[in-house]
Amino acid sequence: MVVLAAVAVGLGRLVPVVGGPVFGIVLGVLAGVVVPVLRRERLRPGYEFASKNLLQLSIVVLGTGLSLQQVVRVGGSSLPVMLGTLTVALGGAWVFGRLLGVRGDTQTLIGVGTAICGGSAIAAATAAIGAKRSSVAYALATIFTFNVVAVLAFPPLGHLLGLSPEAFGLWAGTAINDTSSVVAAGYAYSQSAGDQALVVKLTRSLTLVPIVLTLVLLKSRRDARTTPATAESTHPAGAEPTTLTAEPTPPTAEPTPPTAEPTPPTAEPTPPTAGSAQVDAVERRKLPWRKLVPLFLVGFVAAAALRSAGLVPDAWQPGLTLTGTFLITCALAAIGLSLRPAELRAAGLRPLLLGAILWVAVAATSLLLQLVTNTL
Repeated sequence: MVVLAAVAVGLGRLVPVVGGPVFGIVLGVLAGVVVPVLRRERLRPGYEFASKNLLQLSIVVLGTGLSLQQVVRVGGSSLPVMLGTLTVALGGAWVFGRLLGVRGDTQTLIGVGTAICGGSAIAAATAAIGAKRSSVAYALATIFTFNVVAVLAFPPLGHLLGLSPEAFGLWAGTAINDTSSVVAAGYAYSQSAGDQALVVKLTRSLTLVPIVLTLVLLKSRRDARTTPATAESTHPAGAEPTTLTAEPTPPTAEPTPPTAEPTPPTAEPTPPTAGSAQVDAVERRKLPWRKLVPLFLVGFVAAAALRSAGLVPDAWQPGLTLTGTFLITCALAAIGLSLRPAELRAAGLRPLLLGAILWVAVAATSLLLQLVTNTL
């Protein structure tokens, strides 16, 4: 896995449009197919550790590349465009995902990856919701496909539309996903367009924090509801026999029926109260702060704060970026090694179609909002 990640990172530096993480999952899948011994069941715990823990650690390390001062420098003029495209991507994923029958983890990951920052956002969302391997692979493949299309198509389209460097930078920073692809498209247009695109992209990455918090909260609440539901199916079922055995008793004791009969109506309100109290108790147990605010997200914000305070020197940045990329590539190589190609084939082409719709919608929305806010 580490060897595959090292090769993938090297390839990613040679072909930055693709990037190390995408190479990592592809090499992992290929290695698993060519060398079946790598898919032995006893290796699965190691792959699961890497795909979860290394993924979370990579998000913390990548947080050192964000400076909160950069957000201020971008200015309020770009925020409407960023928030508008974010809303369109997430709302579109929900609407078109339902229409196309792409639901669950795949729908969430494609939406989050398109809305925020591609592979990094998919990694963070995966760590938060524990997405399936096949969903991660499909989301990454979708994001990668449209990143390549964007890098090739955006610069000529920008010149055709006569966009200023600032307008193009804002367009690329909001409508292209992975940082490497944003940089490639931005600097292909012009130096100032590349600078603007990078700052917009980094600012857009900060929306990862509230989005991941929301995903964790929704997952925790869903888990909390399913637990009492399971409990109700066993607990009341066990309680019913007692009620049924209790009911025949009144007829035997004939003097008591008048007094015993009012009891069931008075007793009836009690189960709902007990049930709702049980649900509330379970929800409280299921929603500790560690569930609502994952440690890796705390680390991500802390890393960005350290960078903002000037405690992370610029000289460390290339090494930290490389470390973060290597960790995320290790995690995705592990996912690739444990992935079965049949899992991908089962999903068909609908996730790719969802990614295409979202990509076009976000790109068009970015230009439209720039026109409306006079930043075009």
